Amino acid sequence: QVQLTASGGGLVQAGDSLTLSCAASGFVVSGMAWFRQAPGKAREFVATISYSGHTTEYADSVKGRCTISRDNANKMMYLKMSTLKPEDTAVYYCAANSRPWSSRQQYEYLSWGQGTQVTVSS
Repeated sequence: QVQLTASGGGLVQAGDSLTLSCAASGFVVSGMAWFRQAPGKAREFVATISYSGHTTEYADSVKGRCTISRDNANKMMYLKMSTLKPEDTAVYYCAANSRPWSSRQQYEYLSWGQGTQVTVSS
């Protein structure tokens, strides 16, 4: 099973930018995604990317402010976030599914990273 390690979170101010990284171990011919979970809320979809990188999808709440990308040669995935808002505060998780296409559905993801905290102050 693929092991994922998320990093890059931190404390930033509203309007700042931040890039999250996800390192994968093992052979990863998988669609991947970022999800997030705010305190007291259910985990929610943020962005997803196919193995080829040709297909990406975003939650409406982050569309236009986030860019998901991947580097298959180095087994890395990224989420570049800009114009951050306090409501973006959450633990961000990267995930890999068992097929090469993208998906918004959490149940399709078999491998999960440990999460990285993003806190946006107003």
